[in-house]
Amino acid sequence: MKVKDLMTNEVLTVSPDDDLDRVFVLFNFENIRHLPVMEKGKLVGILSDRDLKKVLGPRKEVVKRKDGATVTISTRKVRTIMKRGVMTTGPEERAADAAAIMAKRKIGALPVVQKGQLVGIITATDILNAFVQLCKRFESVDLEAVARLMTDLERFGKLKKHS
Repeated sequence: MKVKDLMTNEVLTVSPDDDLDRVFVLFNFENIRHLPVMEKGKLVGILSDRDLKKVLGPRKEVVKRKDGATVTISTRKVRTIMKRGVMTTGPEERAADAAAIMAKRKIGALPVVQKGQLVGIITATDILNAFVQLCKRFESVDLEAVARLMTDLERFGKLKKHS
């Protein structure tokens, strides 16, 4: 199974100069947890709902700066909290390899890039959904019938060799 089989093709993105209130709205109303950050057509970062929650703390409308001043969400920019140096994958890569990268790096999503262009995003949820579907398929398989078929095929192979 390849990344292109599981990824989301229509990806919402933000710019480094977007306000964090836009990010907050996208996360809450689009039911997403990761936003690639694009600047002049290039992927320059990624932002997760966890990144936003770390910055916002328990109060959503105001954040305290190091100098003690309070700033509303709308005055903060994406560039102030986005992660740079984003790990990516390609659409033709194996989904299992993408899952291994996410597990090893403890990240929830990988932007999918082809020829320098963002073409999708694959998330841990996408991979988990594929895993659930795979488990359901195996549950419906009659393992005894498969074993009998394999035995029959082995016998057929031996008969064919002797004739």
